[in-house]
Amino acid sequence: MAALTRDAFLGGKLQVWQPENGYRAGIDPVFLAAAVPAKPGQTVLELGCGVGTALLCLHARVSDLALTGLELQPDYSDLARRNAAENGADARIVTGDLTDMPHTLRDRQFDHVIANPPFFRPGGTAAVNRGRQIALAGAAPLAAWIDAGIRRLSPKGTLTVIQRADRLADVLAACDSRIGSLRVLPLAPRAGRAAERVILRGRKGGKGAFRLLAPLVMHKGDRHLGDGEDYLPQTQAILREGAPLSVDWR
Repeated sequence: MAALTRDAFLGGKLQVWQPENGYRAGIDPVFLAAAVPAKPGQTVLELGCGVGTALLCLHARVSDLALTGLELQPDYSDLARRNAAENGADARIVTGDLTDMPHTLRDRQFDHVIANPPFFRPGGTAAVNRGRQIALAGAAPLAAWIDAGIRRLSPKGTLTVIQRADRLADVLAACDSRIGSLRVLPLAPRAGRAAERVILRGRKGGKGAFRLLAPLVMHKGDRHLGDGEDYLPQTQAILREGAPLSVDWR
């Protein structure tokens, strides 16, 4: 991996190395981490952890977590280890394929599993950068990500996934009888605009009814009017202060 940049997250609380031209973390892993109902002392596994941004955002919010990341691409898993060390996080990063789960993880269960799976179906137009292509449209189908996550959960553990809104049907189709109490939180860019992302959370063995929550609107007004950020206060708190994002179970 040639050129790297060191980028700030959570208002500068985190400094994360990532490839200049490969897959680059944006706000999605920050929202993913914010939605995890983790408590001190619990265990968390991220499938496809990339350079570790979501795990590190979760570490910044919740103390004393046992963090594990699984990443297919060795260059990215190396960066995740570096980022964890430089940000003072005790995270174990495993290089491997979720469709052929490494033996070190195969027999383990976690209180929480999180994932930001590839947004696009395999077979589309390829990205110029291979790392970016794998991250955006990897070979493993979305159902394999959901299955791998459910398998690694402890009873009553939670699975939290962020995905494009137009793939919500695929995510729901992959959620079988092993996981329930499903909640879907749409993330809309502005009031009156269609959601572009959704966060889904389920509980292993959960029996609660499915709930589609009111959308989180991210920006003020109906359009961007000038330079600078125009996030609404809740979004600002999540992205800059590491505030939690409630996905209500009631």
